[in-house]
This record gives sequence, structure tokens and C-alpha cells, in this order.
Amino acid sequence: MSTLITTAFVRQFEREVHESYQRFGSKLRSTVRNVTNVRGSSTTFQRVGRGAAATKSIHGMVPVMNISYTSIECPLQDFYAGDWIDRLDELKINHDERQVIANAGAYALGRRTDEMIVTSLNSMNIAPNIIADGNVGLTRDKVLRAFEILGRNDVPDDGQRFAVIGWQQWAELLRIPEFSSADYVGTEDLPYKGAQARRWLGTTWIAHSGLPTDANDIRRCFWFHRTAVGHASGSDVVTDVTWHGDRASYFVNNMMSQGSVLIDGTGVVRIDCDETPD
Repeated sequence: MSTLITTAFVRQFEREVHESYQRFGSKLRSTVRNVTNVRGSSTTFQRVGRGAAATKSIHGMVPVMNISYTSIECPLQDFYAGDWIDRLDELKINHDERQVIANAGAYALGRRTDEMIVTSLNSMNIAPNIIADGNVGLTRDKVLRAFEILGRNDVPDDGQRFAVIGWQQWAELLRIPEFSSADYVGTEDLPYKGAQARRWLGTTWIAHSGLPTDANDIRRCFWFHRTAVGHASGSDVVTDVTWHGDRASYFVNNMMSQGSVLIDGTGVVRIDCDETPD
């Protein structure tokens, strides 16, 4: 007859997975609108239109803005990441297999979260918001062009702009003095102090390995405002650990229910960059 795993082991494993997901799992979840504890198979994000101010005559009626509201549905998807831990194998290894499995599951779910957000960004198809590759990588001119598009679209410059680029594009930015020189950005924001993210042009720049490429080695990078993309969670990472006597192993199952959707394409600029080897 199978033996149930101890409650303490389960609680410790759940805590380890949750902490790993929060620390290392997703790089993009905090860059978009979030709604949690969704009940049902989907939720909706509201996109609010622009209001216009007008004058009124003395004792006249105050003009009504008639702001439009658009509901954007965000369906949720269920994801699982499981693996086995053999009870006797743990006696033969010199590392914490439980922690390895916990990290692996959290990383897998974190990558899936980022994939959903990137897919939403990539669904933007507004032609003026797409900067062609031009057979070059990420250049100063492309950055300034994207900056101009965001400004022209009245995207708020309120500290909630994010740019997600590939690692080759990050290396190309390091060759731009305005990005990497203390003469321009000061000593506190130099990118060499941390190769994960930094602020420049009022934007948090993030290097990411999961951005899409096409058959011509064109990497799609994105510069966007936090409110342009939504992420919904019906269930954050949950872990189930069960003992299987017939296998003499624990089965560790990590799961979540999440979704992502593009809310406002005008708040996203896509920058195509050539990654063709020299």
C-alpha cells in the first residue's frame, strides 16, 4: 500500500516552487497590467478611449466627453510542469534534487508566462508602429524613431514604459555611447553593473532570450507601455506532491492557469532587427 508524503515536505516544496517562480520565473509579468484570482475561463480588460475638453456658455450645460469603453477578452489557459523524484536516487546524489525540480518547474512556468506576453506583443499589426529591419541591427536611429512613435501616439512617459530586446540587440546598445557612457547616463545607471535591465530614455530596458525571429533571422523587439498588454491569472503556481508506491517515487506537479492579451496596439512599437551573422 502506498504511503502518503509528509505534510511538512509538501509545504516546503510548495514554498520553494513559489519563491523560485517569483524570483527567477517570469521577467515580463511585472511589465504589464495584471489581474489575479480570476474566476472562470476568461476575464476582460477595459480599454478607455480619449476624452475631449470643450467650453460652455454662461449657465449652459457642461459638455459631456462621451468616453468610449472597449472590452478586451483574455482567455485563460492551463499549464503543467511535472517530474518524478525517485526515493532511493536521492540517497545517491550530492545535491538537493527537490530544489532542482522545484526550480525547473518554476522556470518552465515562468517561461510560459513570458511566452504568452510576448505573443500578445507580437500580435500588434499597426503598420506605422513597426520599424523595418533595414538589414541592420538595433541602431541609435531605430531607437529614436521608436521614441518618436510613442510620443506621437501620446503614450504616457510616466516611468511605465518598457523595452524588451534580444541579447544581440543588448550588445549593440552597449556600443551606443548614449546608452553605455557615464557622460550621458551617469554612474548609477551604467548597463555593465547588471546585464538584466536598466533605465534609459525614461524606459526600463530588458534583455530577453525568448523574442520571436523569422526565417530571415529578423528579431522582433518591442517597446511598450505597461497598460498596452494585459496578463490574467486564475491560479498562480500551485504544486502537488504525491507518493507513488508502485514507482517508489514522488511525482511533483507544478501548474497554473494564466492568459495574456493585447489591449491597445497604439502603445506598442515593434522594432525589427537583423541578426544575420557577419
